Amino acid sequence: MTPNLTPMFTPEGVVVIGASRQSGKLGAAMARSLAAFPGPRALVNARRPEPAEGVYASVAEAAAHTDGRLDLAVLCVPAAGCADALAEAAAAGCRAALVCAGGFGEAGPEGEQYADALRRVVERTGIRLLGPNTSGFFAPQLGLTASFVPAASGLPAGDVAVVAASGGVNHALAFDLADAGNGISLGVGIGAGLDVTAADVLEHLVTDAGTTAVALHVETVPDGPRLVAAVRRLAAVKPVVALVVGRSDVGEFARSHTGALATSWRTARAALRQAGAVVVDDERELVDAITALSRVRLPAHPDPGLGIVTAQAGPGLLLADRAGTDGIRVPELTEATRDTLGGLLPPLTYQRNPVDTGRPGETFAQVLDATAADPSVDLLAVYALTEPDSVDVASAAQEAGLGAGSPAVVVVAGPHEDVVEQRARLHKAGIPALTGPTAAAGAVRALVTDARQRARAAVAGTEAPATVRQGVPAGPLDEDSAKTFLSSLGIRTPVRVACATRTEAHRAFERLADSGQPVAVKVLDAEILHKTELGGVHLGIRTPAELDTALDAIDAIEPGGRRYLVEAMAPAGVDLVLGARRDPVFGPVVLAGLGGTAAEALADVAIRLAPLSVAEAAAMPDELAARALLDGWRGGPVLDRAEFGRVAAALADALAASGREVAEIEINPLRLIADGLIALDAVIVHTGAVAGHPGQETDKENDHAQA
Repeated sequence: MTPNLTPMFTPEGVVVIGASRQSGKLGAAMARSLAAFPGPRALVNARRPEPAEGVYASVAEAAAHTDGRLDLAVLCVPAAGCADALAEAAAAGCRAALVCAGGFGEAGPEGEQYADALRRVVERTGIRLLGPNTSGFFAPQLGLTASFVPAASGLPAGDVAVVAASGGVNHALAFDLADAGNGISLGVGIGAGLDVTAADVLEHLVTDAGTTAVALHVETVPDGPRLVAAVRRLAAVKPVVALVVGRSDVGEFARSHTGALATSWRTARAALRQAGAVVVDDERELVDAITALSRVRLPAHPDPGLGIVTAQAGPGLLLADRAGTDGIRVPELTEATRDTLGGLLPPLTYQRNPVDTGRPGETFAQVLDATAADPSVDLLAVYALTEPDSVDVASAAQEAGLGAGSPAVVVVAGPHEDVVEQRARLHKAGIPALTGPTAAAGAVRALVTDARQRARAAVAGTEAPATVRQGVPAGPLDEDSAKTFLSSLGIRTPVRVACATRTEAHRAFERLADSGQPVAVKVLDAEILHKTELGGVHLGIRTPAELDTALDAIDAIEPGGRRYLVEAMAPAGVDLVLGARRDPVFGPVVLAGLGGTAAEALADVAIRLAPLSVAEAAAMPDELAARALLDGWRGGPVLDRAEFGRVAAALADALAASGREVAEIEINPLRLIADGLIALDAVIVHTGAVAGHPGQETDKENDHAQA
């Protein structure tokens, strides 16, 4: 159900509680910001009321003297007095409130008491509360600036919404977007999110006809599944561009800012991307992406083709180079298109894609039209200098029919005044105008990413998640038990024998050694945390004597009652790590990456929320930087994506079927060999158990050495 935030963001009237005549006070700044609001507006100062000046002793008195309903109360009082002020506002008929003050949950036990008092008022009265610890919000098209930054009243009205964890970032992004030629429909700083969260605002924007694209800034996530659901619902009807803070270790700083738990940066980015958001790395990329997506949205497409037309070769090369780096297809134009271009351009120009026109002339619009019309081109990127004696770029783009019907981004470079004029005309025509090749490349990537994600979502929507529905057995589980469970899921594991005595170990060795392959011998005990460090893992055993040496070492760990695992060693291949675990914020997730310490150090991983379909899981390896190793690198094995998808989806479903009793299921390494995937080590961690398994860290390295 969509939360009713209409009284907050489109109020009939506004009252400022704690209004002040001292210019440096928060109440004075907020009163100045709200002065331009065209609806009923009232000020409350219980200590210094001046009814003749429109300053009243209480909200009730203000409401009685105001022609119209006071929907929104803006609280400019210290934390200790906020709960009483909020209760007073609710009693007087206010249905929404903004609390800018800090000093709540982020300030320690005393502040948490103030926060609890606010929560109780919200629960008792139903009033919606934005904040605390935020600089507020603004809705330029309504003349509503509920922000203690009065300059926000100068922001242009438009169709881009900003939803930011931080009030400061809300303002910064809004000003940056305006500088890039965009107008703002709504800008909201969530702050501590005691009541109204980012998910609430996103759900509100789903049906907001005045918003065509949304910029989302995330610091902390109080409810991962709710945020994902809101982004998924919104991204289905209008683009969402997300910037997630937390690449570095800023969790403590983030908590001090909002009083909330900082989630994993990679998991949050992956979750938002899976929900349909275009995830960017910094605020500049966000502005470029929004500038494009608020005007143009490609149809859903698994691999859109990019056409490039440049009036200067160097910038065109920059665009083409960045497209290649970003994995964007730049197809060669058809022979028919090249024939058309040949009749429009001088012979020495390049006409295959990119199309280099040389100094643009009177045929520039026709060149744009012909390139955009090529059947392999889904999006056109254009670069040109402002050369009034040669071509009017904005006119040429419009003449070529570029815009929503023929998606394009245009870079116009030159003197600032000329660029601003050209950009304004292009934007009015619905054509995104950027400031340079890098900005255009970011816009192109955003448009292509959005189209690809919606195509994947459409496919995933037709395929049900895996339905293994087989929970993990009660633990603790040793390595043999964990692998037996994987086998029951259809995941291949090495041939092995669990042995209770040395005699059984020798019999198992004789049986396995008949294949000519060496065997591995391991201590089998779920309680031993570091098998290798204790001498519990021995590889490459080829003779009975070597087996006895290994068994002697294992027996020496702890005499009596020792069990052994005798296992066939796998051929050489490429090692991956695949795991399903419970993220504290987003719930069950699946992680995949290349195995080994280098992959861990470089954090080369792909993450998905669970449960997931086989098709969704099968796409995970393609996100890895080292994915070339999975495609027959130097004669190596080739990963069957469908097989990987089945394994990953089964693991995710098994975790979901196990409820909260199981915290993690991990296969590391999952080795890719000539005939498919095989799980060489299995870890199942039950909730409340030690976050690891017998020899987890050291055994991974030794299992990688199996050959």
